[in-house]
Order: sequence, then C-alpha cells, then structure tokens
Amino acid sequence: MSLFSVPGARISFDVVGDDGPAVVALHGLTSSRRREELMQLDVANHVPGVRLLRYDARGHGRSTGRARPEDYRWPRLAEDLLALVDDVFPGEPVHGVGPSMGTATLLHAALSRPDRFRTLTLMVPPTAWASRRARAAGYEEAASLVETEGVAAFVGADDAPRPPAVAHTPVGVPDVPTGLLPAVMRGAASSDLPRPQVVATIRVPTLVLAWTHDEGHPLSTAETLTSLLPDTTLRIAETPDDLATWPSLVARHVLAQG
Repeated sequence: MSLFSVPGARISFDVVGDDGPAVVALHGLTSSRRREELMQLDVANHVPGVRLLRYDARGHGRSTGRARPEDYRWPRLAEDLLALVDDVFPGEPVHGVGPSMGTATLLHAALSRPDRFRTLTLMVPPTAWASRRARAAGYEEAASLVETEGVAAFVGADDAPRPPAVAHTPVGVPDVPTGLLPAVMRGAASSDLPRPQVVATIRVPTLVLAWTHDEGHPLSTAETLTSLLPDTTLRIAETPDDLATWPSLVARHVLAQG
C-alpha cells in the first residue's frame, strides 16, 4: 500500500502490472477497493496486460480525510484523481473506470483535463440534474441519522430492493469511518454531474454500463449521458449473467484504444 498526499487527506493506492496501457479504477460512495471486490464491481481488475492504479477516495477505505462536507464534493474528488494520475502516470493519458461516485469524479476530471483520458468507462451513473434533488435530501437525512443513531441505524434504514443484476452479491457496510460518514454524505448531497451541455463537449471514447431497477442509479442518467456524449456505447445489465459480461466489455473497450 502506498500513500499520496493531497490537501486535507492522504490517498491510499496500489499499482498492479509492469507495462501496458495505464488504467485507473475508482469506486462508489461509501465504498473502497476492498468493498468493490466484495460487490463484484472491480471490473478493471480483469483487464489483461495493463498497469492498473486502484485507490480509495478521500475519507474512504484506507485513505484519510477531514469531517468537512466540501472535501467530498465531486469536483474536489476530481482534483484528487488528477493529482494522483499526474504523479503515478505523468504525462500519460489513462483509461478511467468507475461506478456511481467514480463516474461523477471521472466526468468532472475529464472536463477539467480532457488530455488526461484515453477512454472512460462510466458504470451505473448516479442520479443527476432533476433526479438529483430527491437523492440529495435522502443523503442529508442519512447524515443526520448517523449522527443521532449510528451506522447500524443507517444501514438498517436502507430497505430499497436491490437491482436484479447484483441481488446475488454481498451487502456490505460503509467502508468509511463513522466520524467522517456524515460529512461524506453531505458532500455527495451538495454534488451533481456537470450541466448536460457541458458534458456534451467531452470527446473521449466512452462505455456506459448500467443496470435496471435502481432508484439511486437510474437508467435515465445512463441514457442521457449516452445521448450527450458523441462517442459512446451503452450496455444494460438486467441479470447476474449480464453483469458477468462487464469485465470483458471493459477489457475490449480499453484494449481497442491502446
């Protein structure tokens, strides 16, 4: 495990592979490298012949952070990502792969520094724009629940049915320290994807992977991104068998661009 310092945090990361295209793998809100493996969302791990950078976002997993909501807003996470890839893969465009919060981080980063990315893989894009408002209110409520009743109450309050594609995978607890979790949730609540007309300016080849029946990751976001981005392919998983094809889809997408 290595550590990389950014303002207000130390980012835990590792790099696997000695040569080949540079790939960076992100994760979702309250998750981590370890939790993505448990959830079978670590699709970048299955891309052969690459140098894979995996890291825990600030405040998640083995990375440190501060109890300041502004530290966990998506543009700040994009700054962390860009600083890290500049250090690990200086001057080299990378293939970015990430679900949910990772998708949001990649979009903000690609708008800031489009030269840093060879491809994007946007997995289960989160609520955005009009659909973001209700989700943001839920995150604020979750933060207050953690503060008043603890993490167990927060986990127990999530009674939404799981998407069929991942119904077979373990249900993990947040991989975020209890003292940071409210700030992490409030940072997400105050975040959104870039405006649609701005997203449409991204010219990076993009693969969008979505699944069905998930209010937190609605197909509407994935479909809108696909319509906005000029060089995009959308694939939708409805079953565990569909989900099992994602590693090969990502591998083809990455290796086709070199």
